[in-house]
Amino acid sequence: MAKYTAFNAEHAVDYIKELVKSELISVFPADATLTAYEFGDGNLNLVFRVADQYNNSVILKQALPYARCVGESWPLSLDRARIEAEVLINHGKLCPEHTVAILHHNVELALTVLEDLGELQILRGAQINAEQFPLLASHVALYLSRIGFYNSDFYLSAEDKKAKVSQFINPDLCKITEDLFFTDPYIEHERNNFPTELTEHVESIRNNDALKLAAAKLKAKFLSCPQTLLHGDMHSGSIFVDSKTTKMIDPEFGFFGPVGFDIGSFMGNLLLNYCAQNARITEQAKRRQYQTHLLTCLQDCYSQFEQHWLNLASSEATDISFANRAFSEDYLQHVLRDAVGYCGAELIRRTIGLAHVADIDGIEDAQARLAVQQQTLVLGEQLMLNATSCNNKDEFFSLLISLLN
Repeated sequence: MAKYTAFNAEHAVDYIKELVKSELISVFPADATLTAYEFGDGNLNLVFRVADQYNNSVILKQALPYARCVGESWPLSLDRARIEAEVLINHGKLCPEHTVAILHHNVELALTVLEDLGELQILRGAQINAEQFPLLASHVALYLSRIGFYNSDFYLSAEDKKAKVSQFINPDLCKITEDLFFTDPYIEHERNNFPTELTEHVESIRNNDALKLAAAKLKAKFLSCPQTLLHGDMHSGSIFVDSKTTKMIDPEFGFFGPVGFDIGSFMGNLLLNYCAQNARITEQAKRRQYQTHLLTCLQDCYSQFEQHWLNLASSEATDISFANRAFSEDYLQHVLRDAVGYCGAELIRRTIGLAHVADIDGIEDAQARLAVQQQTLVLGEQLMLNATSCNNKDEFFSLLISLLN
């Protein structure tokens, strides 16, 4: 059994050479000369690109036993690497066209070798530059509906579902989400991060009992509602894209939780970018055109997710009770209300919590950045407060448009 040690680039090369020699991966020819470098700005892992002289390459990702953004004072279990690998295997079987391919996994070393998606762009960076991806909404909706439905009680037997829930218990990373999403922004905490100019607004959030109740309800559902195997971190940095392709990466926060969490997180990141463009695109016509694209993407993802799930429920539900159309519609109504609430929570925590987004933090003009932060807070508050009254897509979209105009 290999003893865990944190890799550097030389370790990464040596490890891949052994995999090639043992014929455990087939990306590289036997005469390949390998080089590696570390890249990425993640808080939890080491990530290396290993390449040869023929432009073949793979990604080697290794979990660290602590959060890099804090240090060894924030220890984390290395078991999250196993969970991530097994989520990728699960999701890859259900939706291979939109899941990064896993090539190898080593439990003892907490590392995974993945296909290199370097020819694609990270969605966040592309959207900061106002690039449009017309297929993004349909791809994300298909991915979330498939992984959601086939890991739910609609499809799995009760025995299989309970076994999978146990398999994907992920306490360390769930604790991060529980704190950063639902607790820290609503109290005074050293992890929170916001400009002093927002102090008055932050205090109003902390004193808003209705908002804190909404946050508590969302947290309670996150803690106690194992509806499906989530990706768990569906932000714009976990999605690779081009005009024809969308691939999801980094599901290390995966666990069995509420279906609405993933789609809510995705929609929240679209809205973070929407608000950021108010300070990024100076020409009004261009800004409106791009923001309309983002809203169309959000609406299409919401609607197509709902329709995909209803279609799957009518044709592939294994429990006759859940195949009932009335039940499926009622179930999705609650899921999509949750999604609106989680969307709002994402906006708030990305503005005043520990982990921000480059869409907003990269705005150079401090006053313009502050105006965007104020907008994301108001938008997040109102989505959380009004989520339970969004009984269908028309009510949600009407609410959203009223808040953005």
